[in-house]
Amino acid sequence: MVSAYIGLGSNLEDPLNQVKTALKELSTLAKTELLSHSSLYRSAPQGPADQPDFINAVARVETSLDAHALLDELQALELKHDRVRLQHWGPRSLDLDLLLYADHTIDTERLQVPHPWLSQRCFVLYPLAEIAADLMLPSGISLASLLPLCDATGLETLA
Repeated sequence: MVSAYIGLGSNLEDPLNQVKTALKELSTLAKTELLSHSSLYRSAPQGPADQPDFINAVARVETSLDAHALLDELQALELKHDRVRLQHWGPRSLDLDLLLYADHTIDTERLQVPHPWLSQRCFVLYPLAEIAADLMLPSGISLASLLPLCDATGLETLA
């Protein structure tokens, strides 16, 4: 079993409910246990500005699935929420990103871990720090050292 961190986001079709439901559904994934999750956060969209704000969270799971099998499970859950990929960084009903998978570094056509934008996204860093304040990234950089570099203007904790 390994620990993995999953970023959740939604800005369509009742985003608050989408993320809350997805958090519950993470505990139903094969060979995976939901250990904890952050509060929910509201954030401005990255990419095209002509879309609604996002609701975000981060979850920690323990899984015996390999990283690609976990990605398959996450993408199946996105499809269950009617996720359609029309525009890069565009609006979506549910986005599930595999942020970290143990201390592994993975770089394949389908999957990059740590998530390539992890260190630059306040809507990921702050929820992640909430549930794993002492986390070290595979690069040896501490999560705590990244927080002061991230402008959290517009990031709002909801619950």
